Amino acid sequence: MDQLAVESMPMVKYAGDWLENLTRQTPHTDHPVQTLEAACRSSGTLILDLHLPFTPPSEAFRANPEAAEAAHIIAAAALQLETIVTPPQVSLSHIVHLKSSALRICLESGVTEILCEAGSQGIHVKDIGKKNGQDPERLGCFMHYLATHHVHRQVSLNVFAHTRISSMLDTLKPSTKVITDLENKHNGTTGLAALVSHHLDETFKASAYAWETLSDPATRFSGNPAAASLAHVIGSADMLWTYYARLEECFRHDRFGIGMEGIQALQPPDAILKAYDWGQLAAGSLIVDVASGVGTLCLTLAEKFPELKFVVQDLEVLFSRGKRSLWNKKMPAVMSSGQVKFQVHDFFTPQCQTGATVFMILTHLSVATAPETTLLLFETILPLAIHNPNAKEEGLLEAPSPLLVNYGGANDMGYNVDFVMFLLFNAQERTQMQFVELLACTGWDTFIQCIEAKKVAP
Repeated sequence: MDQLAVESMPMVKYAGDWLENLTRQTPHTDHPVQTLEAACRSSGTLILDLHLPFTPPSEAFRANPEAAEAAHIIAAAALQLETIVTPPQVSLSHIVHLKSSALRICLESGVTEILCEAGSQGIHVKDIGKKNGQDPERLGCFMHYLATHHVHRQVSLNVFAHTRISSMLDTLKPSTKVITDLENKHNGTTGLAALVSHHLDETFKASAYAWETLSDPATRFSGNPAAASLAHVIGSADMLWTYYARLEECFRHDRFGIGMEGIQALQPPDAILKAYDWGQLAAGSLIVDVASGVGTLCLTLAEKFPELKFVVQDLEVLFSRGKRSLWNKKMPAVMSSGQVKFQVHDFFTPQCQTGATVFMILTHLSVATAPETTLLLFETILPLAIHNPNAKEEGLLEAPSPLLVNYGGANDMGYNVDFVMFLLFNAQERTQMQFVELLACTGWDTFIQCIEAKKVAP
């Protein structure tokens, strides 16, 4: 046996021991794989099949908390084990985001819809080129690349079909429609393809200038939203909303609004309902959603709690689509009844709505509150990769050893959002401790102290 083989054996043994150790960490429960299989059997759902297009029933098992946690652990273990056994230079190459370029080419050229029409038998890249006008040789290179990462599936030589990943980008429209009418491609869709398209456009381009933003002394420590990396892309210091207000950017403006609806597909459908005990609020209580975009959170709440009133606040450029499409399509009655109102407001300015029962953001709100006001932050909490000794008391879930306690790459959506906030707005997402510090410096600690003083005053 050569020296390389001998030296590799401890690593293989380590990987096996590592998986065994993971099982030992949860002695009172089944192995995560067994838990997932049992949950799928009990609910009558199939074990996930990568080669089948996505369907909502395939995700039904996640309604079982134990099954959802088991799937999370399995994903984290697989990604961490991959990192252990993959050559480090190859792991580095995976981080380089060339896959984004390949995905954008296929998304924008109608490949998704063409593959949907072809079905499970797939379609030759030459026939794809005949439909979307792309060079089959070049397109084939990008599709081979994506298929290597399970985005698309290679059925046979130069013949491709969908996987459950790539099928998520389907607009459910005929391929001829999305290819010939790009301006309206995302209208009337679920919004997920629009969200991905937005990130592969403005956000992806801005990411190329992240270092330029941080290496420039003029913007390195700036908190000005106009100093975001996006400024390099659009050629001015305009904020994203000002950029979208340009007449020639109406497509990107509308796509962003539709994409915000698509965010719901990335979150549990009942996330906002579980975030707070809305049922304990008195009838007529006013909830103000600041910087709400098109108001997707309030849409869910208004449907579930018709006795509550809502004010949806944001810039006027974001409202046109929200009122025209999302609300008028799904709940037109709540606008005519006055249950929900749209209010133009820039959250960088003092809050114009006072005395709300619940505010759903932060800045400028401490001076607009009443003693009974609740500040509700519906935010992503960035999980740390180190153990928090107070995790259980703070309601934080940690992965079993030897996994990274934040589930590693299986739980990186929050960090993705954090990076997007930096690129587009020169802003950030926060850890739990950072939120505490933010509250302390925005007037909420003083407000809380005043309330506590009133409670003990004679």
